Amino acid sequence: MLPNSPSAPASAAAPEKSPLAPWLAVLSVGIGAFALVTSEFLPVGLLPAMAADLGISKGQAGLMITTPGVIAAFAAVFVTVGSGRLDRRFVLMALTALLVLSNLIVALAPSFAWILLGRALLGIGVGGFWAIGTALGPRLVAPQHAAKAMSIIFAGVSLGTVAGVPAGALIGELVGWRVAFGGASAIAVLVLLAQAMLLPPMAPTQAIRLRQLPALLGIPKARLGLIATALLFVGQFAAYTYITPFLTQVSNMSATTVSALLLAYGVTGFIGNILGGWAVGRSERGTLIATALVLGLATLALPVFGADPLAATLLVGVWGLAFGAMPISVQTWMYKAAPELMEGSSALFVATAQVALASGALFGGIAVDRLGVSSAMLLGGAFAVGCAAVIWKFGHERAVARRAGGAAWEA
Repeated sequence: MLPNSPSAPASAAAPEKSPLAPWLAVLSVGIGAFALVTSEFLPVGLLPAMAADLGISKGQAGLMITTPGVIAAFAAVFVTVGSGRLDRRFVLMALTALLVLSNLIVALAPSFAWILLGRALLGIGVGGFWAIGTALGPRLVAPQHAAKAMSIIFAGVSLGTVAGVPAGALIGELVGWRVAFGGASAIAVLVLLAQAMLLPPMAPTQAIRLRQLPALLGIPKARLGLIATALLFVGQFAAYTYITPFLTQVSNMSATTVSALLLAYGVTGFIGNILGGWAVGRSERGTLIATALVLGLATLALPVFGADPLAATLLVGVWGLAFGAMPISVQTWMYKAAPELMEGSSALFVATAQVALASGALFGGIAVDRLGVSSAMLLGGAFAVGCAAVIWKFGHERAVARRAGGAAWEA
């Protein structure tokens, strides 16, 4: 947070009045991340059941992941720019309210078109939250605790996969997918109440304008980070969107077993989040390369060894470890590329990640419908390994770029 930020006096005084207050505020953002991840990827565990119930193919059902991804890409930029000088507390709460509405529409949807409408509203919430919400963690606590605050928020991502996706799959199996989305809407209501009680007033450090965003592309490290983000997210979601059909068709696992394995995926993801937070403090380049390489090799190995349930279980666990480290490794890279344009950097990162997410789900769906479910794993693995190669080749170069204000700095 800048020393002359309007919110600086309140943030500085908060720890003196109540040492827990800043961390409770960070926690409310973290549970918001949990609710978003749970909602965004809920169709992953429910995809076969929803496709069968709605009378569509599994590739078409992948549009439930693609649609919010595309919308989120635009929302990341336009919510950041459009919110101007608005109190970030109210912006975040408005985005959470969209999450409530989105899940409610899906739960009550009479047709697939209504489901896509609900998912589009979710995209606005997702894009806005990731562009603004993740940049708030370092502002809510003292500077020396900024990395820990970010880890807590990204832990919400991992917890969303630990509890949200497999729980949704299990609920969907027991009482139907509509109940799973209704439950996600109820969770979002609780998140909204928590944010209303715990978040302090937070004026933005600066109003981001559209013309400032292209300046970030002139920073070599930021540009490379966006390329890596695109490759890694395409790879992850080309494969992950279709993990449930793969495990049922190729590994011959029951729906209950798949739910348990998705839970294991989330557990290793939570561990990966912790390890990633530790590792990026030592080398963000090494962490990003390792994350992409492990993710890519695990998914590439699934079509080869996945017919054996034990091998599939081990590979999915390793994949989850890399997935847990993925968000913090790529976003830390972007933050360090442009530390004084944190919200603008975050907006471009989220836009790129969401376009890549949507593209990955779309490409994976096309591959699944034409070549079979194993092709999605091969496609995803190839993109992830490509990300590792790009960072290994170009990420070590120390480039001198210029800030938007004109002062030279070293990336």
